[in-house]
Amino acid sequence: MEILKIVGVALTATFLALIIKEQKPNFAFLLVVFVGCAIFLFLVDKIFEIIHMLEKLAVNAKVNMVYVETILKIIGIAYIAEFATQITKDAGQGAIASKIELAGKILILAMSIPILTVLIETIIKLIPS
Repeated sequence: MEILKIVGVALTATFLALIIKEQKPNFAFLLVVFVGCAIFLFLVDKIFEIIHMLEKLAVNAKVNMVYVETILKIIGIAYIAEFATQITKDAGQGAIASKIELAGKILILAMSIPILTVLIETIIKLIPS
């Protein structure tokens, strides 16, 4: 089971970081960042499988792929912003972390405008005049 591997690596890194932090706090932080990135890279294959499955479902449902791609990009922005926010908070940079969150939210809003426009136009067409 993959979760056991991930948890095992994460807990080992946590214990090592706690031990190293007393002597070399910079190395402890680098260890935490490295393990976080390694876990993310370990999950890339699973993410690809999920994206492929969603694309198949969209094709079968005859959904415009532009909308599916936009939604996947929005989800990607959310996860990447969250990941970066957590790393910057771990580094003690809460102000930068909040700016990353704000940037992610604004980018998500900007990307969702075309979808919201189509949704509103569809609702307006359904309302009898």
